[in-house]
Amino acid sequence: MKGKKKTKSPQEAADTIVEEAVSEVSGEVTEEAPMQEDAATTPDYEAQFNQAQDRYQRTLAEFDNFRKRTAKEISARYEDGLRAAAEKLLPIVDNFERAMNASENKEDNFYQGIAMISRQLDAALTDIGLAPITEEPGTAFDHNLHHAVAHIEDEAFGQNVIAEVLQKGYKHRDRVIRPSMVKVAN
Repeated sequence: MKGKKKTKSPQEAADTIVEEAVSEVSGEVTEEAPMQEDAATTPDYEAQFNQAQDRYQRTLAEFDNFRKRTAKEISARYEDGLRAAAEKLLPIVDNFERAMNASENKEDNFYQGIAMISRQLDAALTDIGLAPITEEPGTAFDHNLHHAVAHIEDEAFGQNVIAEVLQKGYKHRDRVIRPSMVKVAN
């Protein structure tokens, strides 16, 4: 077929350059570069070989860096996608908890069904790495994990201590997706 050229990968191109340089240094005569008799006009084959080898090694290093950088970017996009999806599901989890807390009859079939769906949703979120930030009243307030929405005066609690958790917070691995909404004492 005329007009179509086979493109070589950077690895194949570098291998071809090195092979040509090695054949030139070893004294093999190729059709493209006949052996010249005059010492003053002979090219420096060792310098060409070293230059080709340097280009080959640099190309390999650049390709390896590109591969690593691309893998890291893909992994980061995947994690960001998981976090975004989990963030959209958190209001649903909250509504299931509110529905279960509002029910007076815990033995009712409807309540049992809601509880089962809630457990399945919690298990699915746990499988993708989402975990609730569990803080009990009486623990110290941490601005990295909690969002204070109210302040109360209560002698039963110490300074900057969580008095009540109003809404559960969640983390995905080491990153906070949603901080816990809490009341802080004193």
